Amino acid sequence: MGHGREPLVPFHPLTELVIAGGTVGTADGPRQVDVHVSDGVITALEEHSTRHPAGSRVVDAIGMYVLPGAIDVHVHGRDPGFPEKEDFGTLTLAAAAGGVTTVVDMPNTIPGVDSGGVLESKAALAHSKARVDFGLWGLIRSSSTADQLESLAQAGATGFKAYLGYAFSRSRRQVMYAPDSDDPDLESPPDYGTLLRLAPAVAALGLPLVIHAEDPGILAAFRRPLESYADVLASRPPEAEAVAIAAAAAIADSFGARLHIAHLSSSLGLRAAEVAMRDGSTLSLETCPQYLWRSDADFAQLGTSMKVYPPVRTAVDRQALIEAVDQGVIRIVATDHAPHSDAEKARPLEDAAAGSPGVQTLYLSSLELAKRLGDVWKALKWVAEAPAVLIGLQESKGRISPGFDADLAIVDPRRGTVFRPALMRSRQKHGAMEGLESSFSIVEVYVRGRLVVKKGRAVGGPIGRMVKPS
Repeated sequence: MGHGREPLVPFHPLTELVIAGGTVGTADGPRQVDVHVSDGVITALEEHSTRHPAGSRVVDAIGMYVLPGAIDVHVHGRDPGFPEKEDFGTLTLAAAAGGVTTVVDMPNTIPGVDSGGVLESKAALAHSKARVDFGLWGLIRSSSTADQLESLAQAGATGFKAYLGYAFSRSRRQVMYAPDSDDPDLESPPDYGTLLRLAPAVAALGLPLVIHAEDPGILAAFRRPLESYADVLASRPPEAEAVAIAAAAAIADSFGARLHIAHLSSSLGLRAAEVAMRDGSTLSLETCPQYLWRSDADFAQLGTSMKVYPPVRTAVDRQALIEAVDQGVIRIVATDHAPHSDAEKARPLEDAAAGSPGVQTLYLSSLELAKRLGDVWKALKWVAEAPAVLIGLQESKGRISPGFDADLAIVDPRRGTVFRPALMRSRQKHGAMEGLESSFSIVEVYVRGRLVVKKGRAVGGPIGRMVKPS
């Protein structure tokens, strides 16, 4: 993760907070050091001592893991537009409860975040409610222009998201899945032509282009009524993912644009990405806990709580993704946190909303997977270090190191957690990860040195700040 060991710095006279005696997950692996914090920033990592600067608050972390706060680069906070599903308050409370100290919200809220002005308005709303730091993705529509992307970048967008196959309602200002619609209110979805037209501007701005990678033509050809989970899989075949990845990678590579594949779900899509990377593509890959822990066999128990798009696939797909995460081919684990009301999820399979909460279970499920793969510290790369690089925050977040924000999660490795609806802080209580057991539990969470969660309970009010690529 790093080059050489972090130096042990003599303790800082301005230390306000010391997290003492824990096993600290640093860029060079676990170390038994004290973490010193001043003004929200890590100032020193010192050998454990019982002597601390006068006036500092000392947190006893003996027996605990002290980890960098996670960064979830793929959440749908639903705010503004769908507050009954989620808002920035409940989103960031769930994040904080799970040790996630930065979230990056997708642009398919209402209005869709297609300009700098809309992004600035959404940022102000988020700032009034957020308990953790946040970033915002900008939206690419089929009508988007290079000037609009520039305005998004100037307003602080983390990057740009294109929903292949998803139309845009002009009257509602909303991204909508409306295949084969001839409604004049609907602007046609962005397609490969849109990506080709805008790729030079994306490359010039240097920000990542994120795609929902399912080829709309293939999805249209395989549409069918959803009477069973087999119909869900047949209606969204893995070839749709593979084709979209291959096409988008070819376009991005032609102009040097940074391409990021969201929620990779299949071994076939993974193979297409690996071929592109072998040919020199700079694309990055993200998968989600639901694809690493669940398979189609789990639908019998979880039902529509597991309905997400792209769908959770087979055990063969799951194993391929696990191996790719373990080997570093897939570098990022994010959640596609997409809550609905429990009533919307309880509808029959055909009509049940697609999406699941996930931000609160990201860290603990990743630690558990890494433990089972033989190295619990690998999880820090997946949920902290690599996400920070993707969104241009590798100099301030994602690591425990002097000069970095004091975004910290204190985790107890001796006490497990079962993901139960009663623990969930999101508005949707039932989700794809329900019932999973992790060997770890979250004890305390800090955002820039300020305590925001203690033993599952929120502390203080909204302190979240908008983060922008450096």
